[in-house]
Amino acid sequence: MMSENDNFSLEDGTILIKFARDNIQYYLENDRRIPIPEEIKKRFSEKYGAFVTLNRIDVQGNPLRGCIGYIEPVYPLFDIIHRVSISSALEDPRFQPITKDELDKIVIELSILTPPKLLEVDDPNEYLNLIVIGRDGLIAERGMRRGLLLPQVPVDHGRNWDVETFLKHTCNKAYLPNDAWKEKDTKIYSFQAILFEEEEPHGEVKRKYLV
Repeated sequence: MMSENDNFSLEDGTILIKFARDNIQYYLENDRRIPIPEEIKKRFSEKYGAFVTLNRIDVQGNPLRGCIGYIEPVYPLFDIIHRVSISSALEDPRFQPITKDELDKIVIELSILTPPKLLEVDDPNEYLNLIVIGRDGLIAERGMRRGLLLPQVPVDHGRNWDVETFLKHTCNKAYLPNDAWKEKDTKIYSFQAILFEEEEPHGEVKRKYLV
């Protein structure tokens, strides 16, 4: 989890997820993003990486319907959410764009990220002790290939991954072989996240503590 200095309250999470939902709804109805309220601009002007994830409530197994974000803290948080809530709903290349009717079957999750930190090791097996499932998200990078998995991925939706499995899947996300994490030219980064999620579509927001 983030330090106290980087903390966000449940009220903050509730405001941001409502902003994301309102933005998606507005775009589906008007074909443009919602004007950003001045209060949100002032309250969430600090720069963070963030992802918006959309999950279907009526799908068994993996309910993922869209997930897009920025890893690095290069834009104000309000701007990131303004951008990626629409991208998650309409531009994730793995899925068809969502429809207005479908939005009522989707719960919205927000992940606010710490800056990625390179894990420096002499032996790749050291990763197995450095990475904590439920706390750390991972990035695998080799050359121009880069893949990210959020901290909740190994534990959500009935998964029970160990660290090695998490590393393999992160490498796959970067279109690298399963065991690329063992190679010297593969860089592994970790990061943490504060997570907020609707309990049901349009419902109350909860803060997810993974560890």
